[in-house]
Amino acid sequence: MQAAAQLMSEALFQGCAERAPVYDRENRFFTEDFEELREAGYLLMPVPSEFGGWAMTLPEVCREQRRLAYYAPATALGLNMHLYWMGLAADLRRAGDQTLEWMLRQGAAGEVFAAGHAETGNDIPVLLSTTTAERVEGGYRFYGRKHFGSLTPVWTRLGLHGMDTSDPKAPKVVHAFVPRDTAGYRVEETWDVLGMRATRSDDTILEGCFVPDRYIARVVPAGAAGLDAFVASIFVWALLGFGNVYYGLARYAMDRTIDTVKKKRSIGMSRPMSYHAEVQHAISEMVIELETAEALLERAACDWADNTDPGKVGGLLIRVLAAKYRAVESSWRVVDMAMELAGGFGIFRAAGMERIFRDARLGRIHPANSFLTHELVAKLTLGISPDEQPRWG
Repeated sequence: MQAAAQLMSEALFQGCAERAPVYDRENRFFTEDFEELREAGYLLMPVPSEFGGWAMTLPEVCREQRRLAYYAPATALGLNMHLYWMGLAADLRRAGDQTLEWMLRQGAAGEVFAAGHAETGNDIPVLLSTTTAERVEGGYRFYGRKHFGSLTPVWTRLGLHGMDTSDPKAPKVVHAFVPRDTAGYRVEETWDVLGMRATRSDDTILEGCFVPDRYIARVVPAGAAGLDAFVASIFVWALLGFGNVYYGLARYAMDRTIDTVKKKRSIGMSRPMSYHAEVQHAISEMVIELETAEALLERAACDWADNTDPGKVGGLLIRVLAAKYRAVESSWRVVDMAMELAGGFGIFRAAGMERIFRDARLGRIHPANSFLTHELVAKLTLGISPDEQPRWG
């Protein structure tokens, strides 16, 4: 960890901060950030040391992601998609499951993993799918459309899932990785959005692309019944990564606001606005939000890292869902207050806040969204299977 932290210097992150507004304004991928961070070994943080990585645990990776998001949230968010694949593969290997070691070896060799899970018409990502997985000789063919494909310009392995309904009474979810040079898919440039623009999360259309068995990671029952160690690890690494990214950008917004109100003046006051009672109230609310979010994120990550059996998630999944939800909601609240305290100048790009305000909006889009979070937390707490039908009532 110490060697890795030295590589992830403030100077490296500061360079990312300087480019962040340019990427946003031009709506282009964070190419320079990506190359510099890859050169520094950032993409290898969770990879075991025997493969050339830094063997960093989930809480250690989350702390670095938090730091990067403070400077360049879209860059951190995009890289989260690669890091969570490396992290879950490393966790499973530590637990004695060697089936994904090939991912770690390929990641160490320079392959870049991305995620293709989001779909129109599916509000239970990963556990269900509107993409078709058709069993053929030697592997599967996939048909469907995937949204929010972060790292689109650079990925070399796209992790995705589809539904095999050849047995209607026992549908299966197939988790696979598509090599970049595979035929039968295309990328459609759709990413012109409110925030996190530098991720370039374009759509991927699957038109019968073939994935051989060696790149099929899991075939599990559809729904919560398929929540094995692999699927659970996807949720844990992805959601805590998301939560820490939005925490990091909110921390930046708060720190900028504190600096501003210490200098800001009003003709109605003899001292800076930091002495205004309502300004102090707002600052205290921001601090409370972030102290709470950080504690929950840290505890959830440490509890997962201390768990010796990734297949036994128990209350950990509830804690992870809660941590991601709280971090995103706190991020919204903190950034909203930061904009209010900035006053009229805050809406100008020169203030450096309007991009952070827009980036924070996307937190609620990432799974699990508020609806699914409340459903899963309640059902798991009440002992109701998420697969029970009818789903409501």
